[in-house]
Amino acid sequence: MFDWIKEVFHQSRNNYDKVGHFTQGFVPAMIARELFIRKQVIKQGAWLSFLTVCVCVTVSVFYEFLEWLVAILSGQSAESFLGTQGYVWDTQSDMLYACIGATCMVVFMGRIQNKQILELKNF
Repeated sequence: MFDWIKEVFHQSRNNYDKVGHFTQGFVPAMIARELFIRKQVIKQGAWLSFLTVCVCVTVSVFYEFLEWLVAILSGQSAESFLGTQGYVWDTQSDMLYACIGATCMVVFMGRIQNKQILELKNF
C-alpha cells in the first residue's frame, strides 16, 4: 500500500514507518494520560496535556537513541541499519510523527478517555 502511495504522490521514499512512529506517540499518550489522571499526579488541564505529550516525545527520543546505539555497537553501516532510505532528517521526522500522534490522542480522544475513566470510577 505504501509503495502505491509513494508512486501516486511522487514521494522519494516509502513512508510506512511513519504510521508506526505516529502510533508510538498515540498509544503511550493514552497510557501516560490515564496514569496521570488515576494516580492524581496532575490535575486536568493544559499541564496534563503538555506533560502527556512530553512523556511520549521522550519515549520516542530514547527509542531513536537506542536505534543509534545498536547501529554503532553492531559495527554495521548506521545508514543501512537505521533504514533512513537516504533521508537525512529521518530520525527527526520519526520523533515529530510521535509528537503528532501524542497530540492527536490528547486533542481528539482526551474527552472520551475522561468519560471512560469517570464511568469506571462510578462502577
